[in-house]
Amino acid sequence: MSFDVICFDCDSTLSKIEGIDELARRVGLGEEMSTLTNAAMEGILPLEAVYDRRLSLIRPDQSSIDWLADLYITEIVEGVKDVFVALLAEGKTVHIISGGLRQAILPLAHYLGLPENHVHAVDIYFNQDGSYLNYDLNSPLAKTGGKAVVVGALKAQGSLVMIGDGKTDLEAKQAGAYVLGFGGVVDRAIVRESADFYTTEPSLLSVLERLL
Repeated sequence: MSFDVICFDCDSTLSKIEGIDELARRVGLGEEMSTLTNAAMEGILPLEAVYDRRLSLIRPDQSSIDWLADLYITEIVEGVKDVFVALLAEGKTVHIISGGLRQAILPLAHYLGLPENHVHAVDIYFNQDGSYLNYDLNSPLAKTGGKAVVVGALKAQGSLVMIGDGKTDLEAKQAGAYVLGFGGVVDRAIVRESADFYTTEPSLLSVLERLL
């Protein structure tokens, strides 16, 4: 099966971490945030029920976003760089679609050879002193069904596949995408049962033959 447009989740798919949980851990709120994140990724709670709550408690500043950006790259999943090199060499259109914070994901995307306009995530805003101000309250990716909205817009470019680990990645099916579940970092039953294809191999190279 070959696809024209290939979309990846970021957290627990391209990188081994959940960015929001790492930011929480940095300010001593790790356990509480992990519980909320898991509830959203398992489909127990709608994303909008946890998104604002997490950020209003953590209030990440500019320096913590820069720290997270470095961590995304340090904790990159095995095989990711090779997969992106192969896909881009084949002329595939590659995007990242994430409910994570866009400014923290952009350096990883740059490292993988993607332009900024191929990164779909939630913008975060800071005060002049670098302290937390807010996030993009209108972003579809901070709400349930947001990935279906983004995928629907991209699907005009051709056949599309979404690769990810969470319930939100399954939303791409609503827009007619093929969903490849990646359980190499976190193995979620709901994704294993509902994805069109599922792997628990720790390397992202395990999905490459399905994408070309």
